[in-house]
Amino acid sequence: MNDSNHIVTLQGGCLCGAIRYAIDAILIDAGFCHCKLCQRASGAPAVAWLTIPFTGFSYTQGEIGVYASSANYQREFCSHCGTPLAFRAMQDPKTIDVTLCSLDDPTAVKPQYHIWCQSKINWLHLDDDLPQFMDAGPDEL
Repeated sequence: MNDSNHIVTLQGGCLCGAIRYAIDAILIDAGFCHCKLCQRASGAPAVAWLTIPFTGFSYTQGEIGVYASSANYQREFCSHCGTPLAFRAMQDPKTIDVTLCSLDDPTAVKPQYHIWCQSKINWLHLDDDLPQFMDAGPDEL
């Protein structure tokens, strides 16, 4: 999948299999986030996310853990194995970001950009042709 604004029907879950989810929605976009919060939450230099309308996402198995990572946003994860799964607004979410590598087929959606490159780890060298933004990127993302 190279372009956004296509309907995707996908499934995914956590490492231990306790949490499962389903996606049936228009893909808004997908990209790598290099922000410090994603780095700390994942223990990795960047996290690949896809963004869809909130109404197109549902947990189908298990009970998620929730962490309020800022005043208005929460991160959702498997409280058993710790797999990061989603990021969304706590009140009236319009969209939800889902970790690409928690998909059963992570190759189904290709990242389109890098955001928050001002926080990119200096030993991580990006060798792709994707746009790189120092902050959250342009409004159309």
